[in-house]
Amino acid sequence: MRVIHLPLFWTIIVDCIAWAIIQPGVAYLSMRFPPSLLDHQRWLYRTRSWERGGDLYRDLFAVRKWKWRLPSGGTLFQGFSMVRIHSREQDYLRAWMAETCRAELCHWLAILPGFFFFLWNPFWVGVAMIAYAVAFNAVPIITQRYNRPRLLSILSKAESRPRHDARGRWS
Repeated sequence: MRVIHLPLFWTIIVDCIAWAIIQPGVAYLSMRFPPSLLDHQRWLYRTRSWERGGDLYRDLFAVRKWKWRLPSGGTLFQGFSMVRIHSREQDYLRAWMAETCRAELCHWLAILPGFFFFLWNPFWVGVAMIAYAVAFNAVPIITQRYNRPRLLSILSKAESRPRHDARGRWS
């Protein structure tokens, strides 16, 4: 419900400024999420059977062809770079897994403020702003939903390998 009426020029300016603050603002806040919120076994992050281990996204959206072109948003705030896997070490893979969860949650949360646009925009523009938020954030969400099961497979293999301790003994 529109409660603030602005001239068209100022409405456009406010819309642009709002998105310019919302997107990086949510990303900045996501860097402060507690690790417990980024557990890949939580309900939000679990792979559903209909996703077929990420194959749905590969087949339906051809994720493998374009995902490498996406910027790694985590590096904006000196976070984790998710451009490519640099190690098969378990700690590194667990950190990567947590980052897929952070990225997905960040982009889900970045959609929610779109509903505030109904406060100063006509209804149809508010709907367009929600559509923009979904379109802008769906691509990284799809990418994380595709990456996580594949990464989980790599992590499972790494965890099943024998490891050696600091003294070189195998455990």
